[in-house]
Amino acid sequence: MQPRIHPFDSQALLVEALYKRIDAMAAQCCAGQRRFSMVLAGGTTPRALYRQLRHLTTDWAHWHIYFGDERHLPTGDPARNDSMAAAAWLQHVPVPPTQIHTVPWCDDVYTAAAAYASLLEQAPGFDLVLLGLGEDGHTASLFPGNDATWVNAELALAVIDAPKPPPQRISMSPRCLSNASAVWFIVTGTNKLEALQGWLNGLSLPVQAIQPPCGIDLFTDLNVATIPQHTD
Repeated sequence: MQPRIHPFDSQALLVEALYKRIDAMAAQCCAGQRRFSMVLAGGTTPRALYRQLRHLTTDWAHWHIYFGDERHLPTGDPARNDSMAAAAWLQHVPVPPTQIHTVPWCDDVYTAAAAYASLLEQAPGFDLVLLGLGEDGHTASLFPGNDATWVNAELALAVIDAPKPPPQRISMSPRCLSNASAVWFIVTGTNKLEALQGWLNGLSLPVQAIQPPCGIDLFTDLNVATIPQHTD
């Protein structure tokens, strides 16, 4: 699926644009359906956005937060994605704790994945899914060459051999990540250029398995001048 491309001259401009879009989307959802559900990306790329989001003026009581993937580490470990999101954003705003749906910790990664799948069964789909793109072309914890592990996964799956530490992870499935009104990829930094070019040139990567009805929007500060672009 070819994305709609939104290019920016800097990461700061990209973050500001995403902040404004999320502000508008949350206001619309909270006023209409009285619920705004958002799936967070991990890693370092979205951290600047999360820090900005703590300044939103919104009805936090209607927000529901989920995580696209998680490192299989004990709750509270600073390397977990939910720890990063909490420090950057969520511990600074009054989202009800019961509406921050973190990946459960269990000693066994398969048990943790099954517990997260049970939690996701209660989610009526998502308003917004945020995703990133790794240097190797992975997204969430879906890694190139491991498609057999997720091809039949309904909601969440255990990853036991990730090529970057930690090797054990839990990830939403492509089917689950596609069940959204909007799917936005945030790709910044020149170290992601080769992976981005591969995606846009049709290379077989996990992102190809994510096919939301709404299509995909790509927000990037990289030079994609040779690719047909959607203009904001």
